[in-house]
Amino acid sequence: MTHLQAGLSPETLEKARLELNENPDTLHQDIQEVRDMVITRPDIGFLRTDDAFILRFLRARKFQHFEAFRLLAQYFEYRQQNLDMFKSFKATDPGIKQALKDGFPGGLANLDHYGRKILVLFAANWDQSRYTLVDILRAILLSLEAMIEDPELQVNGFVLIIDWSNFTFKQASKLTPSMLRLAIEGLQDSFPARFGGIHFVNQPWYIHALYTVIRPFLKEKTRKRIFLHGNNLNSLHQLIHPEILPSEFGGMLPPYDMGTWARTLLDHEYDDDSECHADSYNTPAKDIDKDLSPKSMKRSQSVVDPGVLKRMDKNEEENMQPLLSLD
Repeated sequence: MTHLQAGLSPETLEKARLELNENPDTLHQDIQEVRDMVITRPDIGFLRTDDAFILRFLRARKFQHFEAFRLLAQYFEYRQQNLDMFKSFKATDPGIKQALKDGFPGGLANLDHYGRKILVLFAANWDQSRYTLVDILRAILLSLEAMIEDPELQVNGFVLIIDWSNFTFKQASKLTPSMLRLAIEGLQDSFPARFGGIHFVNQPWYIHALYTVIRPFLKEKTRKRIFLHGNNLNSLHQLIHPEILPSEFGGMLPPYDMGTWARTLLDHEYDDDSECHADSYNTPAKDIDKDLSPKSMKRSQSVVDPGVLKRMDKNEEENMQPLLSLD
């Protein structure tokens, strides 16, 4: 075991070996092979290339060197293309701070039976008058930056539960395709986290409709890990044991305290080490419009496979059925 694996339990070390192809004997060589690829993308400012940082990308892509490098490149490219999102990228930023206090995101104290961190979002808590959806996305990304420092979570990953109870149609109307795509690119395509499951509960019909809009932009692997439970919390409990869930999800624990994770992050005043400034990159800063218009959402073609951008037909709802009926 090298010093880079020092934070892993024996069980997680074995999991990293079996599931992620992590080999302590070749770990430094694996990291160097990814680092050597940096020279192929002179258009990107790689602000961190240290061993520990690159390792999290290798773990996120099961030690496939090229895939790990592509994720590393997309991580910095996303920040480079959205500089305004990462200015004042700290827990004390007013918008991020308020989003955190309202539970965007929350984090349960107990891990699931696979050792994964459970993040929770109560969608109706969004106060549109105090912070934007971009602030919520920034708060989630900042939280993930803090959590991914834990090597156990780099290997075991995360589970996300979104409760759509009392989420209004007016709130849903703010979830524009461009905003949803910004979130997908930030979380699915550009961040070194392993998401083992994304669970929707108590979702109204218009959230189903939004899902059909974003589905073509999701990777097949992501689609297979999205579960639409509706009001059927029993199906949720088949995948996440009720013993570790708060009462809002039919669990055995007390109601979730929305400020739990916010207090943790604010006590440490977490500030992302790789905070991006306009002068950190060779390219100029791009403004993010308040409405995130499609013009401001241009991305490199490598982010979304053109094959999934075909027009969805009337059979799309039928294609969702495997997600709606959990065996």
